[in-house]
Amino acid sequence: MKTRVLLLAALGLSVSGLSACATSDYAGPKMPKGTALPPPEMQAEKAPDISVPLMKEVTKTLASDAFEGRAPSTAVEPKVLDYIIAQFKAAGLQPGNHGQWLQPVPTVEITATDPTALTVQGKGTSQSFAFGNDYVAASYRVTPQTRVKDSPLVFVGYGIDAPELGWNDYAGLDMKGKTAVILVNDPDYANSDESGLFKGRRMTYYGRWTYKFEEAARHGATAALIIHDTFPAAYGWNVVNSSWTGAQYYVQSADDGASQTMANGWVQKPVAEAILKAAGQDLASLSAAAKQKGFKAVPLGLSVSFGFDNEIRKSASNNVVGILPGKTRPDEYVLYSGHWDHLGHCTPDKTGDGICNGAVDNATGVAALAALAKANAEAGPADRSQVFLAVTLEESGLLGSEYYAANPIFPLDHTVGGVNMDALLPAPRSRSYAMTGGDKSDLTSLFRDALSDEGLKEVPEDHAERGGYYRSDHFSFAKRGVPMFSVDRSTDLFDGGTAAGDTIAQDYVDNHYHAPSDEYSPDWNWDGIVEDVTLFYRLGRDLADSTFWPNWHKDDEFRAVRDKTCAAATGGCHVDHP
Repeated sequence: MKTRVLLLAALGLSVSGLSACATSDYAGPKMPKGTALPPPEMQAEKAPDISVPLMKEVTKTLASDAFEGRAPSTAVEPKVLDYIIAQFKAAGLQPGNHGQWLQPVPTVEITATDPTALTVQGKGTSQSFAFGNDYVAASYRVTPQTRVKDSPLVFVGYGIDAPELGWNDYAGLDMKGKTAVILVNDPDYANSDESGLFKGRRMTYYGRWTYKFEEAARHGATAALIIHDTFPAAYGWNVVNSSWTGAQYYVQSADDGASQTMANGWVQKPVAEAILKAAGQDLASLSAAAKQKGFKAVPLGLSVSFGFDNEIRKSASNNVVGILPGKTRPDEYVLYSGHWDHLGHCTPDKTGDGICNGAVDNATGVAALAALAKANAEAGPADRSQVFLAVTLEESGLLGSEYYAANPIFPLDHTVGGVNMDALLPAPRSRSYAMTGGDKSDLTSLFRDALSDEGLKEVPEDHAERGGYYRSDHFSFAKRGVPMFSVDRSTDLFDGGTAAGDTIAQDYVDNHYHAPSDEYSPDWNWDGIVEDVTLFYRLGRDLADSTFWPNWHKDDEFRAVRDKTCAAATGGCHVDHP
């Protein structure tokens, strides 16, 4: 349904999985030698019924007031974990973390306090910009105080280093001690179609603000400042301001963030224009130049200073991990994931209800995990092992999946691909699906086969320029090379068409998303959710019963990391890697 497109585009959610589109110009991948998918007769006959009673019961229970909105690292978390473990056990799973059900996820909360103004000096000028209205910043480092002092400013265009595209905005630069000034999105964002080195209007990973900060750190920058512009960012300054002026959550790292920049932040576009004017430069002209391959970064001859204190709180939450061991290749893994956490106690509504229960978001995803575990267990072991992850801290920035992907229980070079489930909206069945992120990997052929068999069609992703693929838990695995896909059910319903589907979708977004009213109802229509989960089962199971090792397409931003991982692997994806 379009709900997930709307959530993805406007709110940063997505519904992900191994799914696809039935009609497209792409002919599908060539299978590496020695690999195979299950024969068609096996694919068509072995999908069991998905247990609706089980999904109803799990959703109803997890979304009840007794679970207090499932906020992680609170007193209610053990109760949530015990319930999910009980469901995994009942479904026939085994503990997935070396005999344990839980994977602890250590986190750190850093809140910037007492921020200074951002001051820019040089070339006979001095400028001062206020925190909040003009700029925002935070630190990924676990340190009581952050001070950027007299750091030279360098305009680095879009801040992209993409070897597979022959593009490097940092070429020849020594960024030690310096602050990168970076454009938002990627060079092709204004295109009307998907033509261009960076897939045109469709945002790539290189356009995501998270990537830009990570890349600045990899090149040794002291700090990084992104220039906010509403159209290419797809949200206003109010969103940046509200997101960056409170507590920031991160996964604890061994070096307490020392490998990251000292500070990351954003500046308003008029602020950037004023800074560049003082440097004798013009933002519009530099932006145009930065769209061209071979752009050279521009030192501005100015220095920046700013800082803040940091309040630090460390805590821990838990992922739940279950497994169905494979019968012939148990050391090769297919993932299913969904986040169990929600917002907990929140601002009361007009009725006085102050619990954000998160029934759709994402008790339904955990219910789907339980139903998929049950269906796969009843079908008997697949050739490959199937791993079921109920991850935590999605609402805090995908931290549970990020921790697992950075600290995998099962090696990523032995992980074939995955299915992620996030916010399955109750509604009638749809006629079509859209693939979020577009055609990115060899898994596309599986998607099209499955949708064709189900009589479903493809529709284009809505608002591809907003980068929805990079905003849900599958992304934590994708950026480390594991092929993962996201699918959106369209609003074109068999019962009522797009008029009915749009109404259902918009009602959830407007009235229930992240609100106390996101509650379970016995009147829900489960047909659309069953349609989703049936696809998830079919595609995950086909992959688990195959010898197919999918890879990203050669021009995809995640191809290089998968190639590097597989080249170094013993067994796993190295076996059939082209």
